[in-house]
Amino acid sequence: MKKIIMLALGGVLLAGCSAKYNTASVTKSTELLVKNKTVVVALPENGVYETRVYSGSGAATAQVIQSAFSRYTDSVFTIPGCAELECLKKKRSLSEGYYVVPQILHWEDRATEWSGIPDRIEVKITIYNSATDSVIASSILSGKSKWATFGGDHPQDLLPEPINNYVAGLY
Repeated sequence: MKKIIMLALGGVLLAGCSAKYNTASVTKSTELLVKNKTVVVALPENGVYETRVYSGSGAATAQVIQSAFSRYTDSVFTIPGCAELECLKKKRSLSEGYYVVPQILHWEDRATEWSGIPDRIEVKITIYNSATDSVIASSILSGKSKWATFGGDHPQDLLPEPINNYVAGLY
């Protein structure tokens, strides 16, 4: 009986030791991106949960996106003060390349180690062809932290894995 209880407890702990991610396509990718073309990333508004604004969450999101695209091109720029396509086009006009417009839909930082309630993120990323202004791809990436965080985990820690995987699938 002790062995069964220990196995069950071990299974519960292992299940709680990994973050969960999901990607939902809003617009299926219409073309593969071309390596070494310029990518311009918007700086999304900071995430909000209920009445709390998470200062720096927009910059953290843009930084992770910039880093993900940097694996495929040396020409990646984030434009401060621009959260939408029209602003990007005005501040950094491109004849060819891509505009990336992220939007934080959900940002929830919880004391998971005490409450058992996981951190959650949901970010919509839309990629535009700069020559045609057409949407190449748009998806909502979401993540939920592991249950056994042992402190120190935050929503921004959930960003790299789904964003890196998403961007890799675009090339």
